Amino acid sequence: MKFLVGLILFSFYVYSAPKDWPEQVREIKYQSDADQTQQPALFYTPKKNGKALPLLVGLHTWSSDYRQTMSAPYAKWCIKKKWVFIHPNFRGPNRRPEATGSELVVKDILSAVAYAKKSATVDESRIYLIGASGGGYASLLMAGRAPEVWAGVSAWVPILDLVKWHEETSKRKLRYAGQIEKSIGGKPLAGSKAFSEARKRSASTYLKLAKEVNLDINAGITDGHNGSVPISHSLKAFNILSAEKDRISAKLIGEFTRTAKVPKELYGQVVNDATYGVKKVLFRRQSGTVRVTIFQGGHEIIPEAGLQWLAKQKRIRAPKNE
Repeated sequence: MKFLVGLILFSFYVYSAPKDWPEQVREIKYQSDADQTQQPALFYTPKKNGKALPLLVGLHTWSSDYRQTMSAPYAKWCIKKKWVFIHPNFRGPNRRPEATGSELVVKDILSAVAYAKKSATVDESRIYLIGASGGGYASLLMAGRAPEVWAGVSAWVPILDLVKWHEETSKRKLRYAGQIEKSIGGKPLAGSKAFSEARKRSASTYLKLAKEVNLDINAGITDGHNGSVPISHSLKAFNILSAEKDRISAKLIGEFTRTAKVPKELYGQVVNDATYGVKKVLFRRQSGTVRVTIFQGGHEIIPEAGLQWLAKQKRIRAPKNE
């Protein structure tokens, strides 16, 4: 009897969707190339129809893990559109060395892509990445660490620089400063090992390598005031990849961030974009393959806007092994 109960519980763990997720999603484990361990993820693939399908990789937020219900809209989109979907754990919440942009994290995400490609027929020209907050941070990081993989990356309210964010969250007495310290081995003071570790894990270190990635960066204008990540991170990320003529000056970034308003010099650049729903787009700028959008909102994601943008993207160049 105990064996039968254990077998039922094991089957539930492996195959059942978490609460508030679509029932078509199942929980799986895949082997990570990082350390050959079995890592958990949520996975969905449509019935095989002989066609290569887009793959969406969804990333959880800073303090959560692969079971978070906030990511369920990604799965619902994939079920509706007949896309393949995977939602990896990438070592869980960002409060220990194994997580927070580590080498384990990078390889876990790439191994999740490999698992999806082995388990379904994936169109390699349409592999997409999306995430908000800590997932936005990991999205920017992966855009730079593996630019050859992604057809499009949609990063929402992302952290660009862990050293800067540690400074900002320390001043505001937010818990994230301590979590960064736990991840990197101390306060990231200039010249310290922790500083070097923070740089190694920051998206800003690698983002310049993503010049050929279709990249969508979004932030709510009041984030950093009633949210945890100042919009300067998004605007500076745009500047790393944009042409010099399109860059937003340090003065304007400072004004944007300090006042939570669009600077007067940038008035008249309001965009009508129905995918953002009731959230008005206040500022948008495109430069080559990178786009930044500041919308009326805070520390949040508008899944429909990110997913509709991703659906229009195709990979610019082929993977190195093709």
